[in-house]
Amino acid sequence: MAHDATPQPATARRSPPLSGTARVPGDKSISHRSFMFGGLASGETRITGLLEGEDVMRTGQAMKAMGAHIEKHGDEWVIRGTGNGALLQPEGPLDFGNAGTGSRLTMGLVGTYDMETTFIGDASLSSRPMGRVLEPLRQMGVQVVEAAPGDRMPITLRGPKHAAPITYRVPMASAQVKSAVLLAGLNTPGITTVIEPVMTRDHTEKMLKGFGANLTVETDERGVRHIFIEGQGKLTGQVIAVPGDPSSAGFPLVAALIVPGSDITIENVLMNPTRTGLLLTLQEMGGQIDILNPRNAGGEDVADLRVRYSELKGVTVPAERAPSMIDEYPVLAVAAAFAEGETVMQGLEELRVKESDRLAAVANGLKLNGVDCTEGEASLSVRGVPGGKGLGGEPKGEAVKTHLDHRIAMSFLVMGLASEKPVTVDDRAMIATSFPEFMGLMTRLGARID
Repeated sequence: MAHDATPQPATARRSPPLSGTARVPGDKSISHRSFMFGGLASGETRITGLLEGEDVMRTGQAMKAMGAHIEKHGDEWVIRGTGNGALLQPEGPLDFGNAGTGSRLTMGLVGTYDMETTFIGDASLSSRPMGRVLEPLRQMGVQVVEAAPGDRMPITLRGPKHAAPITYRVPMASAQVKSAVLLAGLNTPGITTVIEPVMTRDHTEKMLKGFGANLTVETDERGVRHIFIEGQGKLTGQVIAVPGDPSSAGFPLVAALIVPGSDITIENVLMNPTRTGLLLTLQEMGGQIDILNPRNAGGEDVADLRVRYSELKGVTVPAERAPSMIDEYPVLAVAAAFAEGETVMQGLEELRVKESDRLAAVANGLKLNGVDCTEGEASLSVRGVPGGKGLGGEPKGEAVKTHLDHRIAMSFLVMGLASEKPVTVDDRAMIATSFPEFMGLMTRLGARID
């Protein structure tokens, strides 16, 4: 998608009760890694349930540019990888569009190769700082040959002849930084160690072990994780069934909680404990969410979720929960707008460096639609209006500014389904980066969005 294309506004209106069964797209984090590790491993990797959003496809294109063979046969993606240590120098820049995860992880993956790689992205991605990933890579001997001011794209990396293994303590909870260092360690002789004081989503560790990497995790008495990866080992192709993305599930989930009379079931949702913060928080707020048919699929916990309309109450969300729900705060803030009392969210500094300054974008969107809220440096407090009375766009119908951020767009469209007046977002086009089926899925459940 061209991000300079004409914006496509969308409006959500108060809806009848939502009902039915939905299946959200495959988990974005696991989909990115499936393409990357499959493209790197020896032999064949087969993937079903892959999220076919634009961000993930950019990661696939980058792996193809470095020698992996990736094809789709029916519902299955088939990859023949290069073998660990055998990626080729791409002939041109790797264009990641709006994909923050894909670009940061790939910087780690290729950084320790003795070759030159250039990363470019759209206006949104090019505005986002990459220094958190580049800092540990520099310690391993990677040269940042070229970068826009503030370690932003376009960025050109030049790998060393022989990378040096490091022990790196992640300064702030970030699965992307942790993963980038571990992936850099794949092509580095010796043991690369990542120290993680606060646990973040652990798909990289689980999946690398599944592909055959010599990776171990030790947790000390204070709960600090030490992750060790031995470089230059063999990775072997795997069969992967990607479960439904809990971040995407958050949108129909919150919609059902706030639209009176709703009763829906969301099937096959990833229940990895590092990703269930939103679920836990909504249950604490009084949300009726039943976890049905819990099971294990490909090393990950999955379940179906039955969600019914609920009278929510405000809660305080502790800062230490942020890593397990960092992408879900925008839609949680929408749920909080319909809850009785105040919801306080803390530990949100990471939201400042997402697709947009998500914290500011959420606060501005809420205020525009009549919600009483306070934005702190790393916090957000929302004082809700049960029933949504008075909420929604003013008569002049000013649109929420999405800043090319898919989660801002989807969150405020969910808000419009239960507010007294319609809610309009300035652009829905970028929703395709993570959840191409969003509009159709919500409409089938009964949502009024156009």
